[in-house]
Amino acid sequence: MPKDALPRIRLALLYGGRSGEHDVSIASATSVMQAIDKDKYDVLPVYLTPVGRWLPGVEPVQLTAGAHPVAATVALFSSDPQQPGLLPLSNDPAVQPEQAQAVDVVFPLLHGTYGEDGTVQGLLELANVPYVGSGVLGSAAGMDKDVMKTLFAAAGLPVVPHLLVRRREWEQQPATVQDRVLQMLRLPVFVKPANLGSSVGISKVSDAAALPDALDLACRYDRRVLVEQGLDCREFECSVLGNDEPEASVIGEIIPSREFYDYQAKYSDDESSELRIPADIDASLAENLRAMAVTAFQAVDAAGLARVDFFLETHTGKSYVNEINTLPGFTTISMYPKLWEATGFSYAQLIDNLVSLAIERHQDRQRSLTVYGQDP
Repeated sequence: MPKDALPRIRLALLYGGRSGEHDVSIASATSVMQAIDKDKYDVLPVYLTPVGRWLPGVEPVQLTAGAHPVAATVALFSSDPQQPGLLPLSNDPAVQPEQAQAVDVVFPLLHGTYGEDGTVQGLLELANVPYVGSGVLGSAAGMDKDVMKTLFAAAGLPVVPHLLVRRREWEQQPATVQDRVLQMLRLPVFVKPANLGSSVGISKVSDAAALPDALDLACRYDRRVLVEQGLDCREFECSVLGNDEPEASVIGEIIPSREFYDYQAKYSDDESSELRIPADIDASLAENLRAMAVTAFQAVDAAGLARVDFFLETHTGKSYVNEINTLPGFTTISMYPKLWEATGFSYAQLIDNLVSLAIERHQDRQRSLTVYGQDP
């Protein structure tokens, strides 16, 4: 059969969203749209606005160029497994639900809240449609830094000392919270929203006087905030790919161009951070980090893809698992695709693998009974 005669996969690419990482998601979607094999996929970009409206057909390049998004219609994704797809919202009686745009696979490139935290994954589970990445449990656990670290510790992985602060607690008892932080941890500390990525809302606090502002900032983004012991360390990352039998990439090292690897250093800094791939470390350390990456992936029940970040403490040589990111950035400068490129997968091949893993996982889920007493 000629290549152009092969049936193409209808792939819905969700991007944007109600998150502090909205712009990162647009950048990731732009890169995917540029790299994907158009002979294999019929791509339907779906832009989710900052207020949560779904606009099918809006190309991410329009948004990066500063254009105002224009869509033929507003839509919602159907939760009906008998009719999964995008349902147009219209007051026109001529527009019927039967006109829903069907999709074969969904690629949710929605970083951060309402996209990476299990919410969209729950919708896609109800629709019973294959989708790239972790399920509800893996996404939610991988998003919440406190829950994630609890699961890591239970799996025997070393984690940095930390404590959880709730927004209400901080607002009602600020002096008590500050005292607890300073008694349990030594400066410097990092203050970060428990449920966000791309270093949004994160502060490094080296002076106790700066702690209130850091907590105020983090509480703007989440009701749960993590305060974590700062380390004098090197930072490493490892990409993981797979479902029940995940594989780890080569190890990469980040040399931040700023005091720490913040949002500007990741996405906007003119003097970009240095990414060393592969990292200049001995083989035994690299293998140990790769093994820990797979363990971390399995500890939160991740699937498809994830990036695991590590600290290597300078004066002790001890390795710590920092966090897992179940929907890591897909921009042209993102570590996840760069690490797999160094391991042997091109950007386009990586997309192919992720779609195949989504279909594989969906087929495996269909084996599970949903009605008691149902025949196998």
